[in-house]
Amino acid sequence: MARPRMFDEERALDAAMRTFWANGYEATSTQDLCEATGLGRSSIYNTFRSKHDLFARSLARYIDTMTSRQLAILEDQDRLPLDRLRALFDVIIADDMGNRSDGRSPGCLTVNTTVELAGRDTEAARMLARDTERRLVALRIVIEAGQRDGGIATTRDADALARFVSAVIGGMRVAGQGGADRAALESIAETALTALTP
Repeated sequence: MARPRMFDEERALDAAMRTFWANGYEATSTQDLCEATGLGRSSIYNTFRSKHDLFARSLARYIDTMTSRQLAILEDQDRLPLDRLRALFDVIIADDMGNRSDGRSPGCLTVNTTVELAGRDTEAARMLARDTERRLVALRIVIEAGQRDGGIATTRDADALARFVSAVIGGMRVAGQGGADRAALESIAETALTALTP
């Protein structure tokens, strides 16, 4: 009879996710994961099979959490489309500020993983592509609604504007990693919103 697991797998996965988020995949050692989760090597490998499997599950957890929050904002029919985009930027900034250590943010695990692994890890690349597509579709729908109600400029293609907003958010994440303060991030967001308006 197999012994029951004596730890909270979800809490261990969350701790591993935060470790990968802070350090990146390559720079995170098995010892780092043991220290973060409080598990021994055998427990990590018995539960998650490999460092890569644990990373993939951590990335999936991050994507599910972050994208779900962002989609909820973008799909909020009680707000005007431009206000939904403003609220999205507000959440991005609040998350950045809330995750800071020594004046810097860990950025975004999806952005970090894109830079570190997307070109050489097919599983990570597939996960990131699916996530990007979901967010771009949601952004395009909001932008099209804003173009219909006159709050967002109609001189540009909605797909192009969705990619622009996505790129601005990625840039804000990188700027936060570099130490950009709240005022700088708010200025980037306000400039992007101004660029969207007629």
